[in-house]
Amino acid sequence: MTQHLTLTTDAPVALKPLIESAIRSELRMLEIGLERTRQHLQAFEEQYGLTSAEFARHFETGELEESLEFIEWVGEIKTRHLLEAHQEALRGVHLN
Repeated sequence: MTQHLTLTTDAPVALKPLIESAIRSELRMLEIGLERTRQHLQAFEEQYGLTSAEFARHFETGELEESLEFIEWVGEIKTRHLLEAHQEALRGVHLN
């Protein structure tokens, strides 16, 4: 899906470099968030001897009882997917 965005400003400074800088900054923040999420996921995987994909399958089918830790694990998986989607969207931005 291609999206187009038009920005206008009355500011006397060039807008394109500011937007490029903001995107680079956001990508750095996303990478930091992804690294933290990867560390949390790795800790769960080591503790329970399951990959996050295996855990998600077992959890979704009801094979595992709900617990605070498992809900947190599911949250980390969802967070990773969301951060990756945002990262992919920003990496695909092309400014003219």
